[in-house]
Amino acid sequence: MLAAIDHVQLAAPPGSEDRLRAYYRDVLGMTEVTKPPVLAARGGCWFEAGPVRLHLGMEEDFRPARKAHPGLRVTGIAAYARGLEERGAKVVWDEDLPGHRRFYSEDPVGNRLEFLEPLAG
Repeated sequence: MLAAIDHVQLAAPPGSEDRLRAYYRDVLGMTEVTKPPVLAARGGCWFEAGPVRLHLGMEEDFRPARKAHPGLRVTGIAAYARGLEERGAKVVWDEDLPGHRRFYSEDPVGNRLEFLEPLAG
């Protein structure tokens, strides 16, 4: 029986860890988690914020995920979006999901991320 999603892994090009840290840690406000040594040798980085865990793994023939994406639930979505924009992230609003406010952004290697908040009521 499935109980929960433990984490979502996204791919990134080798050597992009510093750009990923600048986005996931400094723009999104996530905390970097130390990878176990055997996995750290492969490169990449792991981040978390509360129950949300994102792993970024290095992929030689990297192509960004432009359609596939994690959907990240946020609170105070308008303020969160403004904060991302103030830190240089692109925010694209999409009103097509009934009962939610949402926007999309991209990490520095082009992976698509969805941020959403259910509407009250």
